[in-house]
Amino acid sequence: MTQQHHLRGVLLASTAGILWGLSGVAASTLFLSNPDLTANWLTQVRMISAGLILLVWCQLVGQQPFAIWHQRRSAGRIVSYGLLGLIPVQLCYFEAVRAGNAPIATFIQFLGPFIITLYFLLFKHILPKRIEVVGMVMAFAGTLLIVTHGQLNQLAISPAVLFWGGLSAVGVATNTLLPRAILPKYGPLAVTGWGLLVAGGFLMVLHPMWLAHLTITSFQLLLLVVIVLLGTVAPFLMFAHALNDILPTTASLLDAFEPLAATVFSVLFLHVQLTGFDLSGGLLIILAVMALSLNMHKLVLRFRRWRTNA
Repeated sequence: MTQQHHLRGVLLASTAGILWGLSGVAASTLFLSNPDLTANWLTQVRMISAGLILLVWCQLVGQQPFAIWHQRRSAGRIVSYGLLGLIPVQLCYFEAVRAGNAPIATFIQFLGPFIITLYFLLFKHILPKRIEVVGMVMAFAGTLLIVTHGQLNQLAISPAVLFWGGLSAVGVATNTLLPRAILPKYGPLAVTGWGLLVAGGFLMVLHPMWLAHLTITSFQLLLLVVIVLLGTVAPFLMFAHALNDILPTTASLLDAFEPLAATVFSVLFLHVQLTGFDLSGGLLIILAVMALSLNMHKLVLRFRRWRTNA
């Protein structure tokens, strides 16, 4: 791997994180400008549009997007990935943004890697190492600062933000773990594209988006395009290509650009007021996840050894 390729991977992964952060701010702007617009409706539009684009792209680059449905196990995995992975990581995140703001929702969602660590501990009996324990304490302290602002007898954010943000953090974990078994065989384009379509289709069955009585302005339509293309399709493709040039642990570290971008864009464009407790708590969570990411490859290796010896 040349230094030029490494730099390209770093730039791609960093830009992907920034665009994901921009997506949250665009969604927050939509909710503020159109109170009738729901997180469910926005998630359906995002998932179905982005899923179709990714699958068309998959076909154009010579892959076989329909091959994933030829085996029952892979088909079941893609359905579980869509319903249990993508719905909580996207719908619950938008619900948290709608109930609060993009920075706080993103900070809470960024706790997802620690849900993975707890999963390995509780279900695979893999004990966390010292750096992981330190990271979990830092993340808990950061979350406590955001949620209470130092006043332990009251909440500084609405319970809805905490609830939906917590579910989106769980979604980050399931979104990471569920497709792991089929990604090497079918590729990220097909897996993510079908996962998005399955998830969007399920939400559409529950509450079809065309039943919503909405009036969308040209500015709001532009925001929708930003969320689908710049906030979903483009960063996904960038991140997938970045993994060809840099290690997954490095890419995970660069995920920190997402909450940073959400914070900066929210302050600049939406004039969101964040307290010192919010910023300090968010910084603690980011540093904790970065520490965990540095050790994540060791955690995966231990999991593989556990499976071999089981």
